[in-house]
Amino acid sequence: MQKLTRAEEEVMQVIWDLEKGLLKDIMQAMPEPRPSQSTVSTVIRILETKGFVDHKAYGKTFEYFPIVQKEDYARAYMGNFIQNYFNGSFKQMLSFFVEEKDIDLKTLNELMKMAKEQEDNP
Repeated sequence: MQKLTRAEEEVMQVIWDLEKGLLKDIMQAMPEPRPSQSTVSTVIRILETKGFVDHKAYGKTFEYFPIVQKEDYARAYMGNFIQNYFNGSFKQMLSFFVEEKDIDLKTLNELMKMAKEQEDNP
Protein backbone atom coordinates (compact mmCIF):
# COMPACT_ATOMS: atom_id res chain seq x y z
CA MET A 1 0.00 0.00 0.00
CA GLN A 2 1.38 3.39 -0.99
CA LYS A 3 1.97 6.07 1.63
CA LEU A 4 -0.23 9.12 1.24
CA THR A 5 1.13 12.64 1.01
CA ARG A 6 -0.08 15.13 3.60
CA ALA A 7 -2.62 16.63 1.16
CA GLU A 8 -3.85 13.18 0.12
CA GLU A 9 -4.19 12.11 3.74
CA GLU A 10 -6.13 15.26 4.62
CA VAL A 11 -8.65 14.62 1.83
CA MET A 12 -8.74 10.91 2.63
CA GLN A 13 -9.55 11.63 6.31
CA VAL A 14 -12.57 13.65 5.17
CA ILE A 15 -13.72 10.89 2.79
CA TRP A 16 -13.32 8.26 5.54
CA ASP A 17 -15.36 10.43 7.91
CA LEU A 18 -18.10 11.08 5.32
CA GLU A 19 -18.05 7.45 4.04
CA LYS A 20 -19.28 8.83 0.71
CA GLY A 21 -19.87 12.25 -0.73
CA LEU A 22 -19.94 14.62 -3.64
CA LEU A 23 -17.09 17.08 -4.20
CA LYS A 24 -19.18 19.82 -2.56
CA ASP A 25 -19.67 17.62 0.53
CA ILE A 26 -15.95 16.96 0.74
CA MET A 27 -15.19 20.66 0.32
CA GLN A 28 -17.61 21.61 3.13
CA ALA A 29 -16.00 19.07 5.47
CA MET A 30 -12.43 20.22 4.80
CA PRO A 31 -10.82 22.08 7.70
CA GLU A 32 -10.06 25.79 7.42
CA PRO A 33 -8.26 27.18 5.56
CA ARG A 34 -9.83 25.11 2.81
CA PRO A 35 -7.83 24.36 -0.31
CA SER A 36 -9.34 25.33 -3.65
CA GLN A 37 -11.94 23.08 -5.23
CA SER A 38 -9.62 22.34 -8.15
CA THR A 39 -6.87 21.24 -5.72
CA VAL A 40 -9.24 18.90 -3.87
CA SER A 41 -10.53 17.53 -7.19
CA THR A 42 -6.96 16.84 -8.33
CA VAL A 43 -6.10 15.11 -5.05
CA ILE A 44 -9.22 12.93 -5.34
CA ARG A 45 -8.19 11.87 -8.87
CA ILE A 46 -4.75 10.95 -7.50
CA LEU A 47 -6.40 8.97 -4.70
CA GLU A 48 -8.43 7.11 -7.32
CA THR A 49 -5.27 6.34 -9.29
CA LYS A 50 -3.58 5.05 -6.13
CA GLY A 51 -6.59 2.81 -5.43
CA PHE A 52 -7.83 4.52 -2.26
CA VAL A 53 -11.05 6.05 -3.65
CA ASP A 54 -13.60 5.16 -6.28
CA HIS A 55 -16.74 6.91 -7.50
CA LYS A 56 -20.24 6.41 -8.81
CA ALA A 57 -21.24 8.67 -11.66
CA TYR A 58 -24.62 10.37 -11.76
CA GLY A 59 -24.38 12.12 -15.10
CA LYS A 60 -21.57 14.64 -14.68
CA THR A 61 -21.71 14.43 -10.88
CA PHE A 62 -19.48 11.97 -9.03
CA GLU A 63 -20.05 10.48 -5.60
CA TYR A 64 -16.75 9.44 -4.04
CA PHE A 65 -16.23 6.68 -1.48
CA PRO A 66 -13.21 4.97 0.10
CA ILE A 67 -12.13 1.55 -1.09
CA VAL A 68 -9.27 1.34 1.42
CA GLN A 69 -10.54 1.35 4.98
CA LYS A 70 -9.00 3.72 7.50
CA GLU A 71 -8.01 0.85 9.81
CA ASP A 72 -6.23 -0.99 6.98
CA TYR A 73 -4.23 2.11 6.06
CA ALA A 74 -3.40 2.81 9.71
CA ARG A 75 -2.23 -0.78 10.19
CA ALA A 76 0.05 -0.62 7.14
CA TYR A 77 1.32 2.88 7.93
CA MET A 78 2.03 2.15 11.58
CA GLY A 79 3.79 -1.10 10.71
CA ASN A 80 6.07 0.78 8.32
CA PHE A 81 6.56 3.60 10.82
CA ILE A 82 7.60 1.24 13.62
CA GLN A 83 9.87 -0.66 11.22
CA ASN A 84 11.53 2.49 9.83
CA TYR A 85 11.99 4.44 13.06
CA PHE A 86 12.15 1.81 15.80
CA ASN A 87 13.69 -1.24 14.06
CA GLY A 88 10.32 -2.99 14.16
CA SER A 89 10.24 -2.84 17.96
CA PHE A 90 7.03 -1.68 19.60
CA LYS A 91 8.95 -1.70 22.89
CA GLN A 92 11.47 0.81 21.50
CA MET A 93 8.62 3.00 20.28
CA LEU A 94 6.91 2.99 23.70
CA SER A 95 10.25 3.66 25.37
CA PHE A 96 10.73 6.67 23.08
CA PHE A 97 7.34 8.11 24.02
CA VAL A 98 7.97 7.52 27.73
CA GLU A 99 11.35 9.28 27.51
CA GLU A 100 9.81 12.18 25.60
CA LYS A 101 7.10 12.38 28.27
CA ASP A 102 4.43 11.91 25.58
CA ILE A 103 2.93 9.02 27.52
CA ASP A 104 2.31 8.84 31.26
CA LEU A 105 2.34 5.89 33.63
CA LYS A 106 -1.48 5.75 33.78
CA THR A 107 -1.74 5.45 29.98
CA LEU A 108 1.06 2.89 29.89
CA ASN A 109 -0.76 0.80 32.51
CA GLU A 110 -3.98 1.03 30.49
CA LEU A 111 -2.12 -0.22 27.41
CA MET A 112 -0.64 -3.09 29.42
CA LYS A 113 -4.14 -3.99 30.70
CA MET A 114 -5.48 -3.97 27.10
CA ALA A 115 -2.60 -6.19 25.96
CA LYS A 116 -3.27 -8.61 28.82
CA GLU A 117 -6.97 -8.76 27.92
CA GLN A 118 -6.08 -9.50 24.30
CA GLU A 119 -3.72 -12.24 25.43
CA ASP A 120 -6.40 -13.80 27.66
CA ASN A 121 -9.10 -13.57 24.94
CA PRO A 122 -7.45 -14.16 21.54
